[in-house]
Amino acid sequence: MRPTRSSLRRAAAIAVAGTLVTGSLLGAPAQAAPASPASPDAAAALAAQLGDRAAGTYADASGKMVVAVTDAAAARQVRAAGATPKLVTRGADELKAATAELQRSARIPGTAWWTDPVTNQVVISVDSTVTGAKLDQVKAAVARTNGAVRLISEPGVLSTRINGGQAIYAGGGGRCSLGFNVRNSAGTYYFLTAGHCTNISASWYTNSSLTTYIGPRVGTSFPGNDYGIVRYDNTGLSHPGTVYLYNGTSQDITGAGNAYVGQSVKRSGSTTGVHSGSVTATNATVTYAEGSVYGLIKTTVCAEPGDSGGSLFAGSTALGLTSGGSGNCSSGGTTYFQPVTEALSVYGVSVY
Repeated sequence: MRPTRSSLRRAAAIAVAGTLVTGSLLGAPAQAAPASPASPDAAAALAAQLGDRAAGTYADASGKMVVAVTDAAAARQVRAAGATPKLVTRGADELKAATAELQRSARIPGTAWWTDPVTNQVVISVDSTVTGAKLDQVKAAVARTNGAVRLISEPGVLSTRINGGQAIYAGGGGRCSLGFNVRNSAGTYYFLTAGHCTNISASWYTNSSLTTYIGPRVGTSFPGNDYGIVRYDNTGLSHPGTVYLYNGTSQDITGAGNAYVGQSVKRSGSTTGVHSGSVTATNATVTYAEGSVYGLIKTTVCAEPGDSGGSLFAGSTALGLTSGGSGNCSSGGTTYFQPVTEALSVYGVSVY
């Protein structure tokens, strides 16, 4: 049948309509919506997934997470996940080999090392006690890594920060700082502090005259780790889930997390109160006179004797327990912290 003029007009209208519908579908942007910015935990998980093709993560000046990678394909994967890729020459395998060399040959009291994802190197620091033959030993180990390790000097003496949050006193003598109040699933209350503190004594008090008993040590780990736990047996003592800020106020702690390079943090301790700084490394190895401690958080926050065990936190998130460092709060210094998440997991407790 021969089409009429009106039927042709209807067909044209349908064709136009079809073109418009098709255009509304196919004309949509071909690109996927931009990925949301990656969180620090997501960036760390992505680096772990990439394995030897990644070499660490950190937050840049804008707060965006950066993942160091060794090839373009990994860079595309990082970008798609909402983080910023940074192409580097050394992957995780080469940095691990460099760290292993230091572990074999440079584990000397007064040394510390960590991976710097910004420079794509392992950094080893030496304090003022590492001189002469000991320094020559460190330099020889560094030379064997073919540029994967950088040597720096830090002023002062690297040591634990015991002197004997708020002050706690060991029955055997010495003062430390309370880290975080915690509890287990049965509702029993404890506090966490540094293991080099809880090694001193099985009994802990609120005052230097040792008349107000808190409770017994129920766990301690140092060296290797640096955490310990004390149970509240004195029912007359309060144990709020906060960190004292030494200005009449406290910071509520509602959760625990893992620190990341570039993070802004605060530390509370019974000698020097509250001080601020930033995280400059994670998974650092520190060798004190008493032995090596692994997996520590390195920061620019200062600390002094008596601050040991005190709280490292970011807002309402618990991050670490003061372990040791060098320098002081007059001239500045470096302080290392035991990650609190490890202690919480080992003892089966949580912040609140």
